[in-house]
Amino acid sequence: MQKQIRRLTRQRQVILEELKKTRSHPTADELYEMVRRRIPNISLATVYRNLEILSGCGLIKKLETAGSQKRFDANIENHQHIRCVKCGRVDDLYCDSVNPLDCVAGENFDYEIIDYRLEFIGLCPECRLKQKNKKSS
Repeated sequence: MQKQIRRLTRQRQVILEELKKTRSHPTADELYEMVRRRIPNISLATVYRNLEILSGCGLIKKLETAGSQKRFDANIENHQHIRCVKCGRVDDLYCDSVNPLDCVAGENFDYEIIDYRLEFIGLCPECRLKQKNKKSS
């Protein structure tokens, strides 16, 4: 259940603006470095706390993938993500053919499905090219 945000403080506004500028799905640490350029005295704990508030209110997505740090996404449209197993890069993935999964789960287990997380993993274009070049040398 999403909570209503009480106030969009200056810190939250800057965090949100910086997150919206990137498509890299940064970690809290990476976002902290971005935000510090605009608010030099902000603490890492403040960034973490505000990211939790923003995700709890549904203004951003928190990506919790297996075996890696949480990442954050300002794109709250319905979409999935794909993560490179080599470098950790995360990209948006729009795939309508995945949607039937929630219907099957709802029918088989009598749940009302409100959301789901599906993690795709693979090799990003750069890592694939490096691997190809390594094999051919």
